[in-house]
Amino acid sequence: MPRLADHDQRRTQITDAARRVVARAGLEAATFQSVAAEAGVSVRLVQYYFGTKRAFLLATHRAVVADAGARFTRRLGTLGAEPAPREVVRALLVELLPTDAARRQDTVVLNAFHTAALTASDVDGEDTLGAPRYLITAIADQLRRARAGAAPSEHDADRTTDLDDTALDDAELDAELIVAAASGLAQTLLVDETAGARAEQLLDRLLDRLVAP
Repeated sequence: MPRLADHDQRRTQITDAARRVVARAGLEAATFQSVAAEAGVSVRLVQYYFGTKRAFLLATHRAVVADAGARFTRRLGTLGAEPAPREVVRALLVELLPTDAARRQDTVVLNAFHTAALTASDVDGEDTLGAPRYLITAIADQLRRARAGAAPSEHDADRTTDLDDTALDDAELDAELIVAAASGLAQTLLVDETAGARAEQLLDRLLDRLVAP
């Protein structure tokens, strides 16, 4: 009997090929023809699984984000049962840094999507914002954990110890700042390999200022 196709495996084969094409030549280079050739399959098969260029590009973006999520989960699993908020935030940020071949490729691919979202293309800004928003929310939650147990400073002496709306807004804003800074550091590492030696030191200086010890 003929072997039944593993559809998930086929989709992964195609999105992996698309990632390689985008990392090598940019989003515009990811056509049905180029991705099919990279994957070693027919153009018709790519069209069968994804239908439109937009569909396989978005599937490629989701694959990159899913891999990053899996790395986050593995890293967090090494921290023990009750990691401190700073440990959690640091672990997430370290996984954003393109310090190996796989993460470097993924960072280049995500950059290509962000750039394409600024111009007329098959993707738009809203297509790329889900992952950063999730990360900001996750880090904001950890900031609230840290600040809920921290002693008030002189600057905060006149504030209530309850987590009011202003404190929640502060956590969101600081989380957004942390993600923006870490993303900028990731971009620097793509073009300046010497920055890798001090990348984690820079993250620690950032967290010293925004996360309670």
